[in-house]
Amino acid sequence: MPSASCDTLLDDIEDIVSQEDSKPQDRHFSRKHVVPKVRKRNTQMYSQEENSPPSDSIIPGIQKIWIRTWGCSHNNSDGEYMAGQLAAYGYKITENASDADLWLLNSCTVKNPAEDHFRNSIKKAQEENKKVVLAGCVPQAQPRQDYLKGLSIIGVQQIDRVVEVVEETIKGHSVRLLGQKKDNGKRLGGARLDLPKIRKNPLIEIISINTGCLNACTYCKTKHARGNLASYPIDELVDRAKQSFQEGVCEIWLTSEDTGAYGRDIGTDLPTLLWKLVEVIPEGAMLRLGMTNPPYILEHLEEMAKILNHPRVYAFLHIPVQSASDSVLMDMRREYCVADFKRVVDFLKEKVPGITIATDIICGFPGETDQDFQETVKLVEEYRFPSLFINQFYPRPGTPAAKAEQVPAQVKKQRTKDLSQVFHSYNPYDHKIGERQHVLVTEESFDSKFYVAHNQFYEQVLVPKDPSFMGKMVEVDIYESGKHFMKGQPVLDAKVYTPSISKPLVKGEVSGLTKEFRNRRGNHAGSASYTSTETQPTSAGSRVALHLQRLHQDCALRTAAALALLAFLLAFLAKVYN
Repeated sequence: MPSASCDTLLDDIEDIVSQEDSKPQDRHFSRKHVVPKVRKRNTQMYSQEENSPPSDSIIPGIQKIWIRTWGCSHNNSDGEYMAGQLAAYGYKITENASDADLWLLNSCTVKNPAEDHFRNSIKKAQEENKKVVLAGCVPQAQPRQDYLKGLSIIGVQQIDRVVEVVEETIKGHSVRLLGQKKDNGKRLGGARLDLPKIRKNPLIEIISINTGCLNACTYCKTKHARGNLASYPIDELVDRAKQSFQEGVCEIWLTSEDTGAYGRDIGTDLPTLLWKLVEVIPEGAMLRLGMTNPPYILEHLEEMAKILNHPRVYAFLHIPVQSASDSVLMDMRREYCVADFKRVVDFLKEKVPGITIATDIICGFPGETDQDFQETVKLVEEYRFPSLFINQFYPRPGTPAAKAEQVPAQVKKQRTKDLSQVFHSYNPYDHKIGERQHVLVTEESFDSKFYVAHNQFYEQVLVPKDPSFMGKMVEVDIYESGKHFMKGQPVLDAKVYTPSISKPLVKGEVSGLTKEFRNRRGNHAGSASYTSTETQPTSAGSRVALHLQRLHQDCALRTAAALALLAFLLAFLAKVYN
């Protein structure tokens, strides 16, 4: 039998404990004096969580928003509408991009440089950790481009839902609304015209009379975004004009991708609309027509001449020719020839003495020869257009012209330069020095040295910065002229006429928040539930209360849905086992 490992017999387990070891009571006493070791806190993670609360806890309607718009007056009108709705909801529209919580970038797809600026702005916003919402023609036409991935987009016909998109974006979600407005399957002109807006210039109202066009120009990317022609009803346009004048507007711009095509989809036409509009223009206020392509204005030349002679309509029309070569126009699919353009211009110049005709020209379109270009030069020399927009051709992705053989870049650049030299070789206003004109003052010059006014022919006249002139019709004597302007000296003791029927809104003030508007908004089919001014929060406290109410309603809906699902499952199981 092996020897025991211990020589002494253990009577109790406690005998194992030596006298030097601590007793249980000692250990209990010591525990009271133990200082627990503090676990090191991940302060960086805690700080990040504290600064980034769950999306449902973010209160919408209190953030600052910076809006940048590129492109045409139609795009600018869309930007004004989006700003108005956001401000009406409670967001602060800021002109300081660095202070903003979210950037709303409203893009133009006509030229490459405009899209490049748009792309660079997106990159800058991401570098500065700004929330971003994209709008305008670029994302509408090509929403799947790589640099747009993961970003919120609001389509050109969905601008009445900008509050929803911004709210969800601020919560950290990506939202895309790119659908078309329809009524019984028929495409509408877009968002309603009675939405709130913040006019960039409180004296000027931009009204989009239709969206899209009937053409299929081979170089145009805008068609991909705006689509086919869709016109607003005449009564809605007249109501919008009336509302604008009630808010102190003294000048209205009609805009669209092609104003001449207005009404063809709804059984009316542009002259019919214009005659209805001039009935509501106050004396001294003015109406300016937007761009029209030659084919559609040809049918209405007699009526258009009468309208352009009206004292409350600027004798001004923008008619793009693009090229004076019929072969180039055919490749562009412009649906007219140079003779058609000349017929329109010649007729209007005869019937509307002094009319200003503005036009556009593209230099270096694919297939344009030196002879084609020289024909364009001769056209400019013949008509000496006072307003001429010269554009070097840029191939836009996805257009037929982008797939054609391109004119060398250096040739395009040289032709653009040569045509610009022809344009600057004449001064269209020299013969007007000494004339006495009535001009409508609407804005300040870029250098802030003058006020900018326009005469009956929408020619720019610079006048002294007298605050009493702003928004007024003033009589001036022309004493100097430049390439793009004249300077006028106010006539002493001449009457300064006020065309506005009420005081203009303050710059940045939201228009359209009338009682009638509030009553109508919530009842309009397809409108966003958050955009009704009846429920718009007017203070931070009420916005918090509204947000909590929405969260409560959301929780109630989820609970009800869960209970309904549970009841269904129980009924199903009972049926199976019975």
